[in-house]
Amino acid sequence: MVHPLAGKPAPRESWIDVPALIASYYTIQPDSRERGQRVKFGTSGHRGSAPKASFNEAHLLAVAQAVCDHRKARGIDGPLFVGKDTHALSTPAWISVVEVLVANGVDVRVDAADGYTPTPAVSFAILEYNRGREKGLADGIVITPSHNPPGDGGIKYDPPHGGPAGGELTADIEDRANEYLAGKLDQLFRVPIARGRLAVTVHDYVTPYVDALGDVVDMEAIASAGLKLGIDPMGGAGVDYWGPIAERWKIDLDVLNPEVDPTFRFMTLDHDGVIRMDCSSPYAMASLVARAGDYDLCVGNDTDYDRHGIVASGALMAPNDVLAVAVDHLLRTRGWAGKGIGKTVVTSGMLDRVAKDHGRAVVETPVGFKHFVDGLMDESIGFGGEESAGATFLRKDGRTWTTDKDGFVMDLLLAEVMATSGKDPQTVYDGLAERFGRPIYRRVDAPATPEQKAALKALGPSAVTAEELAGETIQSVLTEAPGNGAAIGGLKVVAESGWFAARPSGTEAIYKIYAESFGGEAHLSALLEEAQAICQAAFDGS
Repeated sequence: MVHPLAGKPAPRESWIDVPALIASYYTIQPDSRERGQRVKFGTSGHRGSAPKASFNEAHLLAVAQAVCDHRKARGIDGPLFVGKDTHALSTPAWISVVEVLVANGVDVRVDAADGYTPTPAVSFAILEYNRGREKGLADGIVITPSHNPPGDGGIKYDPPHGGPAGGELTADIEDRANEYLAGKLDQLFRVPIARGRLAVTVHDYVTPYVDALGDVVDMEAIASAGLKLGIDPMGGAGVDYWGPIAERWKIDLDVLNPEVDPTFRFMTLDHDGVIRMDCSSPYAMASLVARAGDYDLCVGNDTDYDRHGIVASGALMAPNDVLAVAVDHLLRTRGWAGKGIGKTVVTSGMLDRVAKDHGRAVVETPVGFKHFVDGLMDESIGFGGEESAGATFLRKDGRTWTTDKDGFVMDLLLAEVMATSGKDPQTVYDGLAERFGRPIYRRVDAPATPEQKAALKALGPSAVTAEELAGETIQSVLTEAPGNGAAIGGLKVVAESGWFAARPSGTEAIYKIYAESFGGEAHLSALLEEAQAICQAAFDGS
């Protein structure tokens, strides 16, 4: 049920108390015997809440030391690029991390302006540093809970490939961190931040990234088309990048909200009445949508800039629709012979139809951008995209750009689409839907205990005994992704005109059912009903 204030300006009672939040970061000590208070890496690192004892100084010290131990064990001895976003807990967490890294002798690279650094800028910096090197490789840490509410904190580790760390690696860091948390915090190395700041190396994240944008997007086409862009950084880490982008590439754009405020009081409330910087939510993006008529195209991004939101034809485009437009445009305009298209098991089947039309293979992976890293690194896939509004793609010449999601280049690519086609992206998508069918996509979230989530994750093909799904013959029942053979952490059932997937969340106490139908609302309802019955049976048996 949608909250009555969804899409409305955030009232005072929804603002966080920043001093109290930071105090809880330093004063609350987690109990490692409690599952919810341990370090836990999900699909996007460790996230948590300081008042709930799941993101506190002890967690960050432990994770930072675990990363140092991991680097030593793996022989990683190059610089470590550290970025942070604008959440209130990100700077205290940054301090804790730098104190430990410096004490361990790590060459720490921080923003030259002592500012904020988006996820794609860290990925770019790692890859640029490592290009042509075989030894002394760099890696990185980004301190961000992504689009989570203002009171949350998060941290993720990027190994030398520049993208999200894989499951085996994060399990190692998680285990090491929890050992420190369980009673070994006195064994980690740490220096006061005053000494730490003297030891770090400043790095210009902005200029090299901005200067290279022409390698991946046709910036000249955007400029020459005379498009006027409306930009909403949503108070995030990319706020100081748009000015240099406009100046370097002569693009006409307005940064509609340059304010950085850790309460994010300038946001409109999300569907549940919570402040959440989710650029895929029409409620969180309501203030930008209201300005759509003033610009040719409006774009917004989440707090660490690894996601994108595109406002066209006066409304926020669905993330899957944006991906379809992007893939079709890239395959028509880039000379990427033979390169596949990466998508997750819960991303729209429209991408399959578009890719097939261009004669390209689809590489379908589990949820988590880490599954695209190898394909982006070896340049066998030209594009990797998730239904949650995250994607990146190769440079125009087919070389790797970033191996993590990049909200900047997705924003600019959709501007390129408009500049070169003369049509806004929604109109382009409508044309694709006329050719390939117009799917209806829905995700349903529901509360789930850890035991229920475990039961859902353990579902096998035998959980589906029927031969039909919503009146059509079942084509496949998947517990492993076709693209890389990795477990999808749940179940996907596919028929000709639709599919559903059920999986537990890696970061929240919920499970998710995704469904898509090319056969209309009634067909979609049948898909969801059958999916929920399978999930309930799993819970009843847990």
